[in-house]
Amino acid sequence: MKFSPFVDQIGGKGANAWRLHSAADAAVARGEDVIMLSIGDPEFETPKLVIETAVERLRAGDTHYTGVSGRDELKDAIARDHLRLSGQKVGRENVVVLAGAQCALFCASMCIASAGDEVITFDPMYATYEATMQASGARLVTVPMPAETGFQPDLEALGAAITPRTRAIFLTTPHNPTGVVFTRDQLTVIAELAVKHDLWVVSDEVYADLIFEGEHVAITSLAGMAERTVTVSSLSKSRNMPGWRAGWAVGPAELISHLGNLALCMLYGLPGFVQDAAVVALEQCADEPKRLTEVYRARRDQAVKRLNQIPGLKCTAPQAGMFVLADFRDTGLTGDEFCWRLYNETGVAVLDAAGLGEGANGFFRMSYTTSQEKLNEACDRISRFCNGLDGTSA
Repeated sequence: MKFSPFVDQIGGKGANAWRLHSAADAAVARGEDVIMLSIGDPEFETPKLVIETAVERLRAGDTHYTGVSGRDELKDAIARDHLRLSGQKVGRENVVVLAGAQCALFCASMCIASAGDEVITFDPMYATYEATMQASGARLVTVPMPAETGFQPDLEALGAAITPRTRAIFLTTPHNPTGVVFTRDQLTVIAELAVKHDLWVVSDEVYADLIFEGEHVAITSLAGMAERTVTVSSLSKSRNMPGWRAGWAVGPAELISHLGNLALCMLYGLPGFVQDAAVVALEQCADEPKRLTEVYRARRDQAVKRLNQIPGLKCTAPQAGMFVLADFRDTGLTGDEFCWRLYNETGVAVLDAAGLGEGANGFFRMSYTTSQEKLNEACDRISRFCNGLDGTSA
């Protein structure tokens, strides 16, 4: 049977990057001894008050259709949170509620780009970006964040990459997978390029509340950017709610109306009990990100210390988020060889970062969302594995 060319647009390296994770996930389901460090799924439970709100709303019969673009109470709460993070005042007409940040990224891509356009993003990138941007028919153009510079964005290369076909720049700050926090000066250069060339900017800011060093600057707050920026976020990381699929996009009212139309034919609205719980998460659990930041900071420090003690590995401390990139190029193994052998021989599942872009080839991405005890055990296993490789023993 034949398939649409669309299936090729949503495949690629980014999709293939999850093969090891899927195998490890199945092994966990079988009860095998596996330590999952391949995905940023917080070990912590969703705040009890959020859960209780959802249960209460379910028991009250909140199981019917809701407004497609989101309930007003949640859009108001998102608008207030957006003001806190960006300084930009927006209204309900600037907010659409979607099924997580991933859904928001996809919807934005579909509504601002099309066949013949070019969309620029930085390499390395989050695994789904390739398919998300190419789904619209646009061509993905990557700009390096070289490992040699500490994964700082190459802004000269960004300027050189813009052509008459360029439609948008997608960026992530704080960045996944590198943990780099874009500075105000860097974002100002990006903003000036966007204004000069009349480009959209889609800014993925899901880690904005989980910063260890540096400050979060929302590009939408910079001169000339409010009318051309789509800010994407969710509650998955900052409130331990990945499975709730509670995310959103904030942007110009006309674009938000188009995103609402796409949601109409794709989602037909999120469950009401999830939306009411999300309001509570935003309004009454505002201290949760601060707690998580301190926990993750300690785990980051320990993970970086341990990894840098292992022969064949080296890494730098990420400024934000819940991942560390470890350079294993000194082992002489390819990404497939290192990550699959590590998993098969030790039960530790990490993500081959080559699937996140050419700039991460020779690195693996490891989350520190598991307990400190499991994280230490994982580092012990990685150490034994690396010490057993030819040419890497101290």
